[in-house]
Amino acid sequence: MSLENTEVKPDHFGFLLVPNYSMIAFSLAVEALRIANRISEENLYRWSIYTIDGQSVAASNGLEIKPDGSIEHAGEMSICFVCSGTKVSECWTKPLQHALRKIATRKNLTLGTLCTGSYLLARAGLLDGYKSTIHWEHIASMREEFPNTQFTDELFQIDRDRITCAGGQASLDMMLKIIGDTHGSKLAANISEVAMCERIRSTDDRQRVPLHLHLGANQPKLTEAVTLMEANLEEPISLDELSGYVGISRRQLERLFQKHLSCVPTRYYLNLRLNRARLLLLQTSKSIVDIALACGFISAPHFSKCYRDMYGIPPRDERRKLQLLQGSETGLASEQAIPVN
Repeated sequence: MSLENTEVKPDHFGFLLVPNYSMIAFSLAVEALRIANRISEENLYRWSIYTIDGQSVAASNGLEIKPDGSIEHAGEMSICFVCSGTKVSECWTKPLQHALRKIATRKNLTLGTLCTGSYLLARAGLLDGYKSTIHWEHIASMREEFPNTQFTDELFQIDRDRITCAGGQASLDMMLKIIGDTHGSKLAANISEVAMCERIRSTDDRQRVPLHLHLGANQPKLTEAVTLMEANLEEPISLDELSGYVGISRRQLERLFQKHLSCVPTRYYLNLRLNRARLLLLQTSKSIVDIALACGFISAPHFSKCYRDMYGIPPRDERRKLQLLQGSETGLASEQAIPVN
């Protein structure tokens, strides 16, 4: 039997752009594919750009890219990435919902997201039962709004036929993982070198943790203490328990916080809880009572007082202010938030 040389069919990646999509996340994903073709000197990948109606949409930086057509007429794809960015809740429409659910029924297709695209899939019910990620600014509200999806703080998440990415530079890390799994780690490493990427990050790497930016790896006990605080916002643990878990005395822990973070541990813990509360306040429609309980406050009045002391405005007034601001911009008196499904 004779063997004929047959050209390998390139993987086709589709990118569905919605208004205000993240240009950096999108361009890094496409560039990884382009560089893969260049280095390998083979046509390993091809890609197409789609919108809902085939018309151009502006990225969050105002730039527009001419799409290849509407997603309804997209050809066969290996992966279809939903690319979103700022003001993601405003992108939700019935045509988009219909398009996403229709794409999800295609055989041998993996659905992916860049940046806040995970919100759109979650709202379409296409992330139920999956592990997923999204940009760190939205993790808290997504966990509240979509309890059937397990949201992590990983840079990207691959779970069966779903691939989600937090956006930014993580888009390149995700694509290097996909390319490496298909064509080998050597090609992925070569792409990383061409892109002058310091290292290829994996799913074991987490998203931005503000404390690490200040301390690096020089204060493991302090980092461990803050990590415990972040993991116990709903039911705060006492300072004595915290020092016991970390393995140092309460006085030593207080000195570390004062030296490196310029505040006492209780104040830092309170700030963490208030920061999360503010995200929930501005990104969800949860009641102030529910937000207070979710962030470890004994009552709504106590929460309101702490919130006002930190931000200079009561939580109810801040939410009302945001509603008025969005109403003036869009003509709709609705909350600027990721709305309830």
